[in-house]
Amino acid sequence: MRLRSVVCLVLAALVGATSLPAAAQGPIRVGASLSLTGTYAEPGRFQSEGYKLCEKDLNAKGGVLGRKVEFVVYDDQSMPATGVRLYEKLITEDKVDAVMGPYSSAISEAAANVTEKYKKVMVAPLAATTSIFKKGRKYVFMIVSPAEVYLEGLVDIAIKRGYKTIAVINEDTLFPKSSATGTEELAKKAGLRVVFTEAYPKGNQDFSGLLTKLKAANPDVVAAATYFDDAVAIARQMRELDVTPKMFGVTVGGDIPKFQELLKQTAEYIYGSSQWEPSLPYPGAREFHEAYVKEFKHEPSYHAAAGYGGCMIYAEGVKKAGTLDADKVREALLALKTRTVFGDYAVDKDGFQTAHRTVLLQWQEGKRVIVWPDELATGKPRFPR
Repeated sequence: MRLRSVVCLVLAALVGATSLPAAAQGPIRVGASLSLTGTYAEPGRFQSEGYKLCEKDLNAKGGVLGRKVEFVVYDDQSMPATGVRLYEKLITEDKVDAVMGPYSSAISEAAANVTEKYKKVMVAPLAATTSIFKKGRKYVFMIVSPAEVYLEGLVDIAIKRGYKTIAVINEDTLFPKSSATGTEELAKKAGLRVVFTEAYPKGNQDFSGLLTKLKAANPDVVAAATYFDDAVAIARQMRELDVTPKMFGVTVGGDIPKFQELLKQTAEYIYGSSQWEPSLPYPGAREFHEAYVKEFKHEPSYHAAAGYGGCMIYAEGVKKAGTLDADKVREALLALKTRTVFGDYAVDKDGFQTAHRTVLLQWQEGKRVIVWPDELATGKPRFPR
């Protein structure tokens, strides 16, 4: 009888411990490393602000599973090795409940090795390179369109315009290499002749030699697989060296408001790939834009919307699973098909995005105008005389 009483007391204590009200369990701590300094700092800052606004909005609606959400964010300085170290710290030392992805394919690729090791779901809002999701990983999920099609619109417009030749240049890191390869394949398939290709090292700011060779090739179209800093430098130096293709497009950078602020008239006619714009017909897109501007006092880029949308997708997966258990959240995210502020979400068995669409912008009179695809366009492409 005494033994039975002791067992009953122990069971009662365990039940009491596991049935605490959700609020009494403390916040759900979500860890991430982001590029707050270094070569990817401009888009990394937008992604960070997207996470912050998601945290605010989730908590305003009662949090997730009845618990508040709290982000724990570190600066990876735009370095993959630093990102690896920080995700290890977040998981093993900080004991975060969940993680969200960093900025860039290169850092996401490195961080995914850590999150897979510890079986942590990682929604990676700004990992665009296909190979990240085709290595048998189980816990990483894609939000954006793949790198290989970022400049599909540039190629399509060029063909319709009757142009014949293209040059492709890229930063020598994971996403730009994949984007450059994809652009070359799209161009060749469409009938454009590739007359020049060259890669340059990460952090490069002197493009005079490369642009001199590119100018000699005299392409109708220049496609640059870039991040923000190199996109600005290339555009500026093309103007200085009188490199004047009929079309010039960049992957990352041309969508960011600061691109035009820095370049002013030089930005005119330049195309930029974007994964989101407030004018797109996504539920809550305009409201997100208004809330973001009110919160941060500046315009968002698609990196902010991707951070916000990816965070909301993870929260939806947790809600559908009814738990933070990684395997159950994984199953929920694999099955989830939805349209968010950021656009359409659906993934294959590898967590690879199959539904989201990219758009092509052009800077016209100091404003971003969607010029491709036709059904989402807010204006027509313009061509320099």
